[in-house]
Amino acid sequence: MDYSYYFPIWKKLTPEQQNLISENILYRSVKKGTRLHNGSTECTGLFLIQSGQLRAYILSDKGHEITLYRLFDMDICLFSASCIMRSIQFEITIEAEKDTTLWLIPPEIYKKIMEESAPAANYTNEIMASRFSEVMWLIEQIMWKSLDKRVAAFLLNEASIEHTRQLKTTHESIARHLGTHREVVTRMLRYFQDENMVKLSRGTIEIIDEQRLKALDDDE
Repeated sequence: MDYSYYFPIWKKLTPEQQNLISENILYRSVKKGTRLHNGSTECTGLFLIQSGQLRAYILSDKGHEITLYRLFDMDICLFSASCIMRSIQFEITIEAEKDTTLWLIPPEIYKKIMEESAPAANYTNEIMASRFSEVMWLIEQIMWKSLDKRVAAFLLNEASIEHTRQLKTTHESIARHLGTHREVVTRMLRYFQDENMVKLSRGTIEIIDEQRLKALDDDE
């Protein structure tokens, strides 16, 4: 399948707009760990993800990371082209969590199409609203949920993404996602292990009692 399949409004564009994208779109294949976008100083362009997994995160003044959202097959990454929105500046970093293939629409090309096409402008607004909802949800989690619930939710979400209870991750990686310290995550995971909810080994966390983790996550 070509890039048109991954761009939901493709058929709503004019032939001229479709040709403009076709003449300028770039195909990229990146390895896990590649940084694709680095804060508001860059304006990389619009990503159409063919396959793989990207992570969007922010970095505090003290160097702590926290994951805002992730992007998967057939997702579109808009904030990597945030410069096309004059009043919005995002210090978001985007990196590949897995080997990823994607198409890149240069920002000046997408901006031109967005200015000409009502469907493109509306779709852009929909993406922005969706991402802001995810960020607001994250803020609510940080403000109102204790860390044990957030760690439980993270483990369950990872199991859902990877389709396995054997999670290949580290305490440091979880800390980066949640915006906390590795030592805090380690203490929480050891508590989960003492309660027979998980089993810890080097580089692996095995979920033993998924129902208790769910109950912990759901408990208000």
